[in-house]
Amino acid sequence: MKIQHIFFDLDNTLWDHRKNAYLTIKNLFEKEEINLKYNIDFEEFHSVYHEINEKLWENIRDGIIDKEYLRKHRFYDTFKHFNVDDEQLSMYFEEHFLDKILNHNELVEGAEYILEYLKAKHYTLHIISNGFKEVTERKCILSGIAPYFQTITSADSVGVRKPRPEIFEYSLKLAGASKEESVLIGDDWIADVVGAQNFGMDVIFFDVFKENRQEEGLKVIQHLLQIKEYL
Repeated sequence: MKIQHIFFDLDNTLWDHRKNAYLTIKNLFEKEEINLKYNIDFEEFHSVYHEINEKLWENIRDGIIDKEYLRKHRFYDTFKHFNVDDEQLSMYFEEHFLDKILNHNELVEGAEYILEYLKAKHYTLHIISNGFKEVTERKCILSGIAPYFQTITSADSVGVRKPRPEIFEYSLKLAGASKEESVLIGDDWIADVVGAQNFGMDVIFFDVFKENRQEEGLKVIQHLLQIKEYL
């Protein structure tokens, strides 16, 4: 059966979350004069934050914690690492981070070009994201890519996250698509690749970090424009 529906992961596949988060936290850090008050170097702070945040998102994905826990802890645990135990400051960062990240809408290199290319080839495009619903939709609108997509699925609306089969089931139903005519493109090995494979859906792994995973028959790209080799 010919591929008709393409499901994209959003963060770090199309919307450059790493870059946008970095810029947002840097602005907050400077505005609050954290370096001056606590003698913390920003690059060091960001690198600790990144590690903590990634781990918390893995725990959310695996159902160990909920998003409230993540929101309470990612900045709190980062500051605590630098011996700053200040819940108020952490929550200030959290609230302003979610609010201000949408001021930065850098896309992953090649995103607009490839969406235009796929649209011209008459594929129907969709988003399937583990992110928060209210943020996912605004990211698509503010970065200008919303018009390319027929449906947008956020984990919040389903109550489960990738790699769980229910979210793929929900997204396909919303799209009116069958798995045989669908492919998922994403950057997270567990959520996207393992999730789609276990669900029985074709997948293209966007190997952003050059993990170089070897698997027979696995379709891999390291730049979005390489999608043209497959579609």
